[in-house]
Amino acid sequence: MSASAPAKVAATSSYDRLRDLIQSKQAVIGVIGLGYVGLPLVGAFTVAGFRCLGFDVDQAKVEKLSAGESYIKHIDSNAIVDLIRDKAFEPTSDMSRLKDADCIIICVPTPLSDSRDPDLTYIESTAASIAKTLRPGQLIVLESTTHPTTTRVNVWPVLEATGLKCGVDYFLAFSPEREDPGNAHFQAATIPKVVGGFDDKSGDVACAMYGHAIVKVVRASSMEVAEACKILENTYRAVNIALVNELKVLYDKLGIDVWEVIEAAKTKPFGFQAFYPGPGLGGHCIPIDPFYLTWLARKHGEQTRFIELAGEINTHMPHYVVKRLAEFLNDQRKPIKGSKVAILGVAYKKDIDDPRESPSFELLTLLRQRGAILSYNDPHVPTLPKMRHYPDLPAMASETLSSDYLRAQDCVLIATDHSVYDYEFIVEHASMVLDTRNATKLVRHGREKIRKA
Repeated sequence: MSASAPAKVAATSSYDRLRDLIQSKQAVIGVIGLGYVGLPLVGAFTVAGFRCLGFDVDQAKVEKLSAGESYIKHIDSNAIVDLIRDKAFEPTSDMSRLKDADCIIICVPTPLSDSRDPDLTYIESTAASIAKTLRPGQLIVLESTTHPTTTRVNVWPVLEATGLKCGVDYFLAFSPEREDPGNAHFQAATIPKVVGGFDDKSGDVACAMYGHAIVKVVRASSMEVAEACKILENTYRAVNIALVNELKVLYDKLGIDVWEVIEAAKTKPFGFQAFYPGPGLGGHCIPIDPFYLTWLARKHGEQTRFIELAGEINTHMPHYVVKRLAEFLNDQRKPIKGSKVAILGVAYKKDIDDPRESPSFELLTLLRQRGAILSYNDPHVPTLPKMRHYPDLPAMASETLSSDYLRAQDCVLIATDHSVYDYEFIVEHASMVLDTRNATKLVRHGREKIRKA
């Protein structure tokens, strides 16, 4: 009687196991960075039926979320409470728990250095944290906005140094965040997702993961294409905003209202998209992304003169606003030095609480250097946060926007056009209003007190 042959055991690869976990929604989604990008992403995946682990080095944020408290205005605390109660979401600062996540999405900041070069410190330190617990069957996706080649050059080697092989043991992809804080029409789940994988299998599992939570997934042929896509999107906006900012300066001298020009131009049903001038660029993406691209160009011996010129124009806008303020005050025989100037709005755009890269901080700095007596009001930002590039600004709290407060100012400067502001009331009680956002366009009385900048 012959010996029986050993039973065959089907080998299951890391790819197959991860794909099956994603397909059955048993995969645990880990999100690193619980800010304006990470928290909405947690919301999208939990709604889709996944359990999420949220990682953040800021213990104060973790404690607030654990208590069911949202620190982002447009994210409802009640939704956080429900997720915590149902154990669909668990925030933590313990990076050793990255091993518990099957899919890890990196949503950390990518600021510029003081010399306006890319600062990839947060990405690199996060990659190092992931490498400490990296195991077979994990997907790593970078979402932080950065220049092409970052994922391959700054993330992949750190993970590969563990001895695990990308595309075999673990999987790697890039998918640019496209958040627009305060936009009621588009949230994380309803904005199409561009995804580029390190290899075909990495792209497959990344697209499968996002496909459960996002309305549409757009597959890119590589991580570099996906990285370049986000840079193009925001550089396109930065360049067009620079165009209208430059035209604004010219049209002011010609006595032409640039806002009226734009309204007339956008009646054309094709070939024109409206962009609007302002006191400078704000937010994490548009003021920063073009500099990533120009840095990369210099590194490869190329020039991006068109993009750099746009950056110069946009960066100069706060200086132009201060110049207009000086002219406005001069008409009243007042200097900037010693004048009381109230800044309305320090968030970078209307109806949000996000102050990142807000031009208001540059305006405050420039006016402070010229001796103005400064104060501000922003219903969404109760205290002036400490900003990396403006360490010398004093601590300030938002003033109550009363008639007495407005009358006490030599000039009220509208930097952010929040919808909650009653512009009729502001113009009625202020002696001078410098409007950088065309916020007072519908004000009927007291228009002689308004100047645009």
